[in-house]
Amino acid sequence: MKIDAQGVYYRDLNTKIREAVAGGADKIDLVNVNGQYFIGDGINKPVTITVNGVPGNDLGAFMNGATIIVRDNGQDNIGNTMNAGKVVVHGHAGDVLGYGMRGGRIHILKDVGYRVGIHMKSYQDNKPVLVAGGKAGDFFGEYMAGGVLVLLGMFTDAPEKSKHGFRFGTGMHGGVIYVRGGVDEAKLSTEVGVFDLTPEDRQELEGYLQEFSKDFKLDFKEIMREKFVKILPKSKRPYGNMYCAMPR
Repeated sequence: MKIDAQGVYYRDLNTKIREAVAGGADKIDLVNVNGQYFIGDGINKPVTITVNGVPGNDLGAFMNGATIIVRDNGQDNIGNTMNAGKVVVHGHAGDVLGYGMRGGRIHILKDVGYRVGIHMKSYQDNKPVLVAGGKAGDFFGEYMAGGVLVLLGMFTDAPEKSKHGFRFGTGMHGGVIYVRGGVDEAKLSTEVGVFDLTPEDRQELEGYLQEFSKDFKLDFKEIMREKFVKILPKSKRPYGNMYCAMPR
């Protein structure tokens, strides 16, 4: 099913999308998308939505099982509190990706902005995964409580920039971050440390990157040719010394 978004107000566009999903559509092609907010928000059916153009903020927020494929760049807050499903962006994306994300996959081919993966969390087998193929801004993995972030630093339009920004892992107290080619330890927050991968880590990471490579038709072997490190929190209560003592 095709929906033309040219000049359509974001609420009206999302009404059309929800009506199509309720009517049983399993594939929806959106054309002429130009900044409309909230595309795919809250959809809990296994529909595939292909976005031709640049969607607005909060793409796939609260999503629970759909797949969204963006053929251009994305903006901010992709996958906000997403529970299941997948978002694939064939370009750059903005800030605060995966905020409070609880499950599913977000695959960004190129660079990402600030505060990516903030407050990500997981529960039992429900583990969110976000892979960025390019570079990242400051506060990557901020307050991360669970899940997996992967930063490749490979597919970028800004080769002169650093792979990642400052305050990497600020307040991180759960989950894991994998980085291809190492990190600039001077830009890490004091709450985290750098560790080598175990065989189990590498097996898990390969699974994520095989899926990422398939989505973008990339050379998986080339991605894995460089060494990866993992970033872990040093404590589950990084700001414990700042809390007021409970009265006894």
